[in-house]
Amino acid sequence: MELKTIFRQIPDFPKPGINFIDITPLLLNPAAFRWTIDQLAAPYQGTKIDKVISIESRGFLFGAPLALALNAGLVIVRKPKKLPYSTYSYTYQLEYGQDTIEIHQDAIAPGDRVVVLDDLLATGGTVQAALELLKNFTCTVAGISCVVELTFLHGREKLKPHPVYTLVTYESE
Repeated sequence: MELKTIFRQIPDFPKPGINFIDITPLLLNPAAFRWTIDQLAAPYQGTKIDKVISIESRGFLFGAPLALALNAGLVIVRKPKKLPYSTYSYTYQLEYGQDTIEIHQDAIAPGDRVVVLDDLLATGGTVQAALELLKNFTCTVAGISCVVELTFLHGREKLKPHPVYTLVTYESE
């Protein structure tokens, strides 16, 4: 299935010079959405995955069905003060400023095998921050999965040595 024909590109959103990849048309297409989840699950078939680590907010759209497909638990990584229980936090640098993400302290059991999931891999900063949060646990990262990858931003390089799986790549802006 050619997902690029389903996605919309919105120029100059949310600010001039950004070409936003809009995944919402995919969510309107049950066959394409199911295919996407099947493809996200494929690299992990035949292996034990205990948790899917899903990053706010568009990552949640893919994280819940992927967790079900893998018979795994779902762990959500959120912006500060959105999780009701004790959390670990990690603050990281953005191009202009900084951001913080959090995870519940009891979300991952010792020895869990996890998949980190987000909708889009750009510079790799958010996924790298999630990997930093995971250092609070004794877990194994089985892989990182994203629906879309902007390869021209080289985010994959920041995520080594973890395997990275993506479904759609954009080679240039």
